[in-house]
Amino acid sequence: MKKILIPVDFSEYSEYALQVGATLAKKHDAALVVLHMMGLSEAVLTKDESQEVFEAIYYMKLAEKRFSEFLDKDYLEGVRVETTVQNYKEFNEINSVAEEFGADLIVMGSHGASGLKEVFVGSNTEKVVRTSNVPVLVVKNKETHFKMERVVFACDFNLDFIPPFKRAWNFFKELGTELEVVFINTPEKFLSNREMEERALKFMLHTGIDNTEILDNVVYYCDYGLEHGVSSYSNKVEADLVVIPTHGRRGLAHFFSENIGEALVNRITMPLMTFKV
Repeated sequence: MKKILIPVDFSEYSEYALQVGATLAKKHDAALVVLHMMGLSEAVLTKDESQEVFEAIYYMKLAEKRFSEFLDKDYLEGVRVETTVQNYKEFNEINSVAEEFGADLIVMGSHGASGLKEVFVGSNTEKVVRTSNVPVLVVKNKETHFKMERVVFACDFNLDFIPPFKRAWNFFKELGTELEVVFINTPEKFLSNREMEERALKFMLHTGIDNTEILDNVVYYCDYGLEHGVSSYSNKVEADLVVIPTHGRRGLAHFFSENIGEALVNRITMPLMTFKV
């Protein structure tokens, strides 16, 4: 992990993401790219020699000043930080910024259903994470001692999720962290022990991951609902991080329906990371 992108709106939730990003940067010798997206209208940016142009410049200068104040943090000492101010029209542009800067991870602060309301006007965090090809870490609370030692990957072993699972496996392998995979068995889609084990075995064989111990890290957990099951199990084992696969156009596919996926991203209290199908 060499670069971490952090979209900010200068709120306390953005600072939660900044502090987590700083912790990861120090541990893995990575650099931070702190991004502010203004959302100025096309008219403001295209009229030449007009009041609108001066207004755009004013907002750019204001953002730079706010960066200076926002980044004046003790925990950033010794961390390489780069800032960028850009305009946005669509959420997938964050993915473009991540690719432009070669970011390996996006860290976002969020306070629930309204997401980053100051930056992402009229939308929510779920819409951002499902348009990103780069893994997205969503932080809801102040994480003074953030770590990724116990990581839970929630999956129903649908073969669609093999690509994000492999990316997650390799991502955490490089960090020296072992993934724990949890399958939530619900009354609506109840499976016997044998059916769950056969499904897990088929999935793992299709991943092509050469690790015979991978199935030892699979846990089968029963609950009345997926959202509650993921949250309940993760809290029970005191996980540092929950990881879920996302499907770009439909939120979380199949087992993770769009409504369930949005609920998980927006309501789970612990840090959550997504990998796109």
